[in-house]
Amino acid sequence: MAREYARTDRVGQQIQKEIAVILMREIKDPRLSMTTVSAVEVTRDLAYAKVFVTFFNDNAEDIKTSLEVLAEAEGYIRSLLGKRLRARIMPHLRFVYDSSMSEGVRMSALVDQAVASDSHGTVANDSQVDDNIDDSEKSD
Repeated sequence: MAREYARTDRVGQQIQKEIAVILMREIKDPRLSMTTVSAVEVTRDLAYAKVFVTFFNDNAEDIKTSLEVLAEAEGYIRSLLGKRLRARIMPHLRFVYDSSMSEGVRMSALVDQAVASDSHGTVANDSQVDDNIDDSEKSD
């Protein structure tokens, strides 16, 4: 019987929690505004971890700057992680912007817009159908 969670998943979840706390309490760079760690993918040999982050600002330039700041602080974050996790192997961190949150908001807005335009269009279509029925009854 397979285990419910693989070791890499458990390590990834723990790294995600700890990096979130480190970014909130330890990193005081003003260029990092409201950084959220959405997921962490760890390789099977625990050598590398891809850390998916989202930011409050959706501006492409701010995102690029924030990713550069995180890349520069990778060694410091990794050393703090090593002290907190007491793991034998501490993976190298690579920070990647997670666009799924902004993409979800964009999709939701598109759906809302489609529903709103459809509800306005349905009223017009219903009246046109009624007119067509009346015209067909008159011709009979």
